Amino acid sequence: MYLSRLLPIRRHALLSGVALLAVSAIAPAALAAEDADEGMLSEVIVTAEKRETNLQKTPVAASVLGAEQLADRRIQSLADLTTGIPSLRVAPFFSRTSALTVGIRGIVPFDANQPSRDAGVGVYIDGVYLGRSQGLGATLYDIERIEVLKGPQGALFGRNSTGGAVSIVSRKPSGELGLRQSFGVRNFGGYSAETHLDLPEWNNLAVKIDGVVSRRDGTTDNPMEGQSDFNAIDRSGIHVGVLWSPTDDFEARLDFDEAYDGTTPYYVQLLSKTPTSPALAPLVKVQSDRARVADIGVPQQDSVGRTQGWALHLSWSPSEDLEVRTISAYRRLKQSQYDNGIGAHAGVFVPNGQFARYSIASLRQDQVSHEIQALGTLGELTYVVGAYYYNEEGDDDAWTPNTLQWNATGTAATRLPSLIAGARWPFPDRASTARATSTALFGQATWIPSALDGRLRLTAGGRFTRDEKSGNLTRVNGAVTALAFTFDDERFDPSVSALFDLTETTSVYAKWGTAYRAGGANSRSVSYRAFGPEEVATTEAGVKSEFWDRRARLNIAAFSTRYTDIQIDFSAVNLNNSNRGTLETVNAPGEGRIAGLEVDFTIAPVTGLTLAANYAFTTSRLPVAANPFAGGRLQTVYIVYTPKNALSASIDYVRPIGDMTLRAHLDANFADGYRGSSGEATFSDYSTVWNGRLALTDIRVTDSVRMEASLWSRNLFDNAYVFYRSAGAAAAQGVFGMFNEPRTYGLDLTFRY
Repeated sequence: MYLSRLLPIRRHALLSGVALLAVSAIAPAALAAEDADEGMLSEVIVTAEKRETNLQKTPVAASVLGAEQLADRRIQSLADLTTGIPSLRVAPFFSRTSALTVGIRGIVPFDANQPSRDAGVGVYIDGVYLGRSQGLGATLYDIERIEVLKGPQGALFGRNSTGGAVSIVSRKPSGELGLRQSFGVRNFGGYSAETHLDLPEWNNLAVKIDGVVSRRDGTTDNPMEGQSDFNAIDRSGIHVGVLWSPTDDFEARLDFDEAYDGTTPYYVQLLSKTPTSPALAPLVKVQSDRARVADIGVPQQDSVGRTQGWALHLSWSPSEDLEVRTISAYRRLKQSQYDNGIGAHAGVFVPNGQFARYSIASLRQDQVSHEIQALGTLGELTYVVGAYYYNEEGDDDAWTPNTLQWNATGTAATRLPSLIAGARWPFPDRASTARATSTALFGQATWIPSALDGRLRLTAGGRFTRDEKSGNLTRVNGAVTALAFTFDDERFDPSVSALFDLTETTSVYAKWGTAYRAGGANSRSVSYRAFGPEEVATTEAGVKSEFWDRRARLNIAAFSTRYTDIQIDFSAVNLNNSNRGTLETVNAPGEGRIAGLEVDFTIAPVTGLTLAANYAFTTSRLPVAANPFAGGRLQTVYIVYTPKNALSASIDYVRPIGDMTLRAHLDANFADGYRGSSGEATFSDYSTVWNGRLALTDIRVTDSVRMEASLWSRNLFDNAYVFYRSAGAAAAQGVFGMFNEPRTYGLDLTFRY
């Protein structure tokens, strides 16, 4: 009764969700093999405290997707995590899937894809921080689990984790001979292949090789002959891991990966025309439903991201009570961007005028990081202390020429003869360089007093960070400039928590912690003035419980975040007769608030059946900020890509059939609409998306080879909704927006040796 009054979802979505909750729900924990006969839920493992711990005994709200859950949802990159975890939001930067916007609990920076700006959620792979939003869409290799740690993680994960952290954990080499080979076909002319080869241990060396290929044609056709369609994918990559374990107390792991990520942008449609706006060109159509074909063909090619990385993990345990680890990594990123997704829909028709602005950009980045950790136990105290160093250098440039020209009546358009830099649209239109160095000392300790039979856990930690950043904006609107910024700051981020076991299976906890997003400068501006860091302080309380002989699990978390010095972007179009969007970033004075409630429920009523439901309620109030393009006029601002109500529910069924196993999965995801721009009140559509997978495993091919056959679908019922809508300054003709992906489906065959 209370939830139905407090959390109003649209009626039909609520009724569907309630019905689904009664029989189903994301399964953060599948049945463990050793518990399957008893039907109990397995432990959920997280590394929120830099060591593997049971989520039920860790004072943090987290969602975990294991290998089976990733396969069931057909998650092959972070770009696919658009559903499944209600408080996590993953979206393209505007129409560009070449850069991802990742947010948790309302902390969702809209434009972090510049070398001088940072994200608000730290993304890590095997403990290595990924510094740019470009490259995050690359294909994932052999993943053991993805942990989504909610709320500020400033003490142990550092700056740029104000919303939380996404930790990707990959499989280590096993040292045993094994081969897993997959082949798949899908609609939209797609196919995929994966190879995962484990070599037998030799002289204490174990080697693992992973190779992946995934391709799909566009989901919206581009009528211009020879040009790429919209929303196409072409990804591939290779990973090699080498594990050396000369003794029981020492191991060294060296990883190398290289990936290719080719994508084209979403198609931006004109959803409605403003009655008072000038007449449209006859070729321009209002497309209120998801378009299968763009109204006007445009020049379009793949945006290509190339990432490469090396990582060395060392672990030494000189005693049972101490482990020393180091993580040293180097990563390189090169990203090109070709975005003509908005085509004819951003400007007013002018006879014989040029249009179809092509956003062409590139970014290059190199980063080096080193981390040392000491994890140990001293009597009733467990601790982790460490030091961290991070350095990156990057540069970017952009050009925004028009690509088409109307005839006098707007009944035809011709392609401009070439994209040669001209007097009006010089190349590059803008260019910048940036450098950043961050050093930190961190530590955290947990005291479990024996006097209370281990029922109480008191934890305190903190991180001291020093940031130094600088950059140069060398071109603005094609003109050579000498603009520069510097940023230098020191900060301490504390964290305290307490967890108490009311019973053996029920715990309550409270937590308080801070984090910050580093300052920088906006390379899309005309001033390149520095802005300061933004800060969060979050108070959280929750209950973690298991009951019915560990067949059911219920975790509830409530939080309140104080959000200060928020970095707010304001935009202007055609400023100084330029062809590019201009942004200025300011720190909003005053204090914002984001509060919410999260509920995760999992139940295994009978052996083989797992039902789960995950719900997030988020509300916010941000301070007004001065718009530099409106004479400093105070303007209301909003959090973005964050629905007030979001619900994910799933049902998983596993049944032996002779020597084979049938696995069935269905999940449903509902969300309210949200704002796509911090300065615009326009909402996206509410959404309903279903995903499903049916697999038959352990099919005998030979005595040593088994096969798995699976059918899967994302957006099973082909639900269409606008995930980004705008009626802002750029929408001279009306309201434009982008639709979610249509239904995709495919067949996979996997052979295991």
